[in-house]
Amino acid sequence: PEIMIRLGLCAMDKKVKSKPMTAILGRLHRFEHIEIVPFPESVILNEPVDHWPAVDALIAFYSHGFPLDKAIAYAQLRKPFLVFHKPFVEKPIDAEDHNIRIYFPSSAGGGCVQLFRKIGNCSSVYLSGESRVRRQGSFLYEDFMLTDGTDIKVYAIGKDYAHAEARKSPALDGKVERDPEGKEMRCPIILTAREKIIAKKVVEAFSQTVCGFDLLRTNDASYVCDVNGFSFVKSSEKYYDDFAYILGVMVTQAIAPSLSLSISYPTMDKPPLILTTFGTVMELRCVVAVIRHGDRTPKQKLKMPVYNAAFHRLFQRHRAGPKAVDVKLKKPAALQELLDIARELLVQLPTTAGAAAADGEEEKPRENRLKLEQLRQVLERHGRFRGINRKAQLKLLSPPPTSGDARGSASESASPLLVLKWGGELTQEGREQAERLGRAFRVIYPGGESYSQQDGLGLLRLHSTYRHDLKIYASDEGRVQTTAAAFAKGFLDLEGPLTPILVQMVKSANTDGLLDSGASEWRRFMAVVKARIQACLSCDREWNEADLQRIAPTGATSVLRAMYRIGNPARACKRMSACMEAICGKLAQLAEHQQQQHQKLLYHGESIDLALGRWRKLAKDFHQSNVCPTGDAVNGESRFAFSKVPDIYDNIKYDLLHNQEHFADLSQAKELYLLAKNMADIVVPSEYGITREEKLAIAEQVCSPLLRKILADTQYTSNLDFDECGSTRLNTDYSLNVASPERFVRTRLYFTSESHLHTLLAALRFGGLANAASDEQWARALEFCDSVPELGYLTQIVFMIYEDPTQTTGSRGRYHVELHLSPGNVYRSLPVLEEEAVQTVQTPPQPQPPPPASPSDPPVVRVGRFEMSRTAELPTQPQPPPLPAQFEATAGGES
Repeated sequence: PEIMIRLGLCAMDKKVKSKPMTAILGRLHRFEHIEIVPFPESVILNEPVDHWPAVDALIAFYSHGFPLDKAIAYAQLRKPFLVFHKPFVEKPIDAEDHNIRIYFPSSAGGGCVQLFRKIGNCSSVYLSGESRVRRQGSFLYEDFMLTDGTDIKVYAIGKDYAHAEARKSPALDGKVERDPEGKEMRCPIILTAREKIIAKKVVEAFSQTVCGFDLLRTNDASYVCDVNGFSFVKSSEKYYDDFAYILGVMVTQAIAPSLSLSISYPTMDKPPLILTTFGTVMELRCVVAVIRHGDRTPKQKLKMPVYNAAFHRLFQRHRAGPKAVDVKLKKPAALQELLDIARELLVQLPTTAGAAAADGEEEKPRENRLKLEQLRQVLERHGRFRGINRKAQLKLLSPPPTSGDARGSASESASPLLVLKWGGELTQEGREQAERLGRAFRVIYPGGESYSQQDGLGLLRLHSTYRHDLKIYASDEGRVQTTAAAFAKGFLDLEGPLTPILVQMVKSANTDGLLDSGASEWRRFMAVVKARIQACLSCDREWNEADLQRIAPTGATSVLRAMYRIGNPARACKRMSACMEAICGKLAQLAEHQQQQHQKLLYHGESIDLALGRWRKLAKDFHQSNVCPTGDAVNGESRFAFSKVPDIYDNIKYDLLHNQEHFADLSQAKELYLLAKNMADIVVPSEYGITREEKLAIAEQVCSPLLRKILADTQYTSNLDFDECGSTRLNTDYSLNVASPERFVRTRLYFTSESHLHTLLAALRFGGLANAASDEQWARALEFCDSVPELGYLTQIVFMIYEDPTQTTGSRGRYHVELHLSPGNVYRSLPVLEEEAVQTVQTPPQPQPPPPASPSDPPVVRVGRFEMSRTAELPTQPQPPPLPAQFEATAGGES
């Protein structure tokens, strides 16, 4: 060529001879007018800059040992066209120190994750005991941003080109995912239009023609968190082609703009779209699941009036204002103050009720010693305050006087009421069940035809290659958030503790009623319904047909069977009360026996005394004489509070499963389980409405925000516009190693409590989605829903949307919708005398291909069932004979 451009390469040998640089330099040789002039490392290190080769353009970048000052001096001496101006960005702390920490709040488990340069397959470690910031050294503090466990690396070449790759965040579980060549797994993704502008601004602001930077996507926005020096993609043939071409053109235009370029590069064909196992019809586009939390401890409450001045001082310290009549104590420091007061008063209180203060002695505290002991035991559990499973409240029994009242100090002398709430924590078994369900859930995705430890890789491959848009939401309850984190751990095959997963993967902020039941309107409606339940069940005789119409007007088979098993509700309640008294007697004997010995703890660190208090309160609240006289009751008075039935059922089921050593040999415990189970099968679904109209009214109040969100989730199913979708998505132009790069699935998981599952199911059943009279499949689905007696732990309602790309856009045959219901953690009946509980997971049945749909057919709605069951030592309940005629007539058909 008439004109030759000398392009200098000034870098350490390790960088010059690296695989990416070798690939790029090889492609630059296609520019015949460009001569590559490598600077030998010995010359860079030992020769003065005026002895360095003279070049027209220069590539220079920093690495360990590189003489940066000499490179700058050479650029000032020769003034070549600089491909790279500033080799790196220096932060206000040591940029070479990679010991970064991410601190987590105590509500999520506390501790921190420490990041470091990769050591083998490890890039971070969770330190549960490190919750305080470091005091030695200089540190920069930034808000932690939620990125759904993803980091994005952007590689810019000039102002108009940016290549992006995503990897699993090292802070998630610290496990480095590697490809077959041993390199960290990264996948090319698509940048939004705004992010491309950001890349251009980074190049301009730092005057770096070739550079890399880290991008964080969070809350529909993107932020640059780090800018690096000269860096490039480790393994991408397409990127090497682009890099060499852009660099060659850039140098040519800067040095010899008159030259004409005729460089061509082969184009890469996109692999064909591969359809799912449905054959040639449908492609899975969207999965939306609403899931109940896992197995939990019983929820409990303690109320006690407090008189000591220490409680008054605690109230005043945490009071929001002079007119506030209550204070809430949730933070560890406040709960620690409460615990210190309880300990101090227990030292001062006499050990027996009859002991009194001697003449001249200070008056002893007036608080109830047994309740103070219970308060102390609850607050001392688990050794330290962590999570969000205990909270206290101090409420004035009478409102304080106005500021103008002369008796302004009267509020200080009023006795506060202490209310302590605890329990409701996810058990270890609940965590394990949620994790197993997460693994089993993979089978509904393409490539997950069966379930075992080695299968389900279709979902993992889909997710790791950024063809899976996943968002996980959870209500603010600790057990719900932990369930979501455990599910995510199994679903995505993550490792390590749950705290980093919870903080980074589970979204709980800004739900605004989406999953939390904060509205009071539906609670008032439910209170009215509960009063009707109390009236309907308050009778001392066998149920008749009129009772069936009042209690089960929708004809739910599960309710009718439970009524048939109960027979006479008053008789059943009396037996339940007697059984609870027997349990209290057994626990009291155990507590007395252990007074002289080391206190033995029950499951989840509960003491015998706490369990005794739990059952005594249940027995007292259930069998009380001050229930309002309503309904067809004995002597005009109802003696049993049916609103306590769900609590009784939760408690006896919990103890039979987790405290079998003390309950399995107690016949009254087995009897109570069977009675409470059948009574709960009537009461629980009825609390969310007895009639169809009531169920829909309560469902509208509770789950309308969730239904609107689910509807919005289903909008992005075909021809996804990336800028609108806002997710991290695979770039198909750079994905030769992905068999079906066009496949993209959106998954939204909502973890919540029982109320949302009941009301959502009611909305689907009674909301007019389909006509059971003309749709046989829908009729069978409703029959199955009616037969489900209980929405247990980990109940799932799953929406799956499929698309047939061969159908005309807008035609009815384009989409196929499936609804799946699992009653969750089913506790199957086995003889109680067996020694161990055997846990099993029943996986979802493989869906069958739907029949071909004509353009005139309506969208298909199918209801299937996923099951996660635990075969447990619960009392055997014999199958009843066919329902009597009056039951079948009410049920509207075969049971």
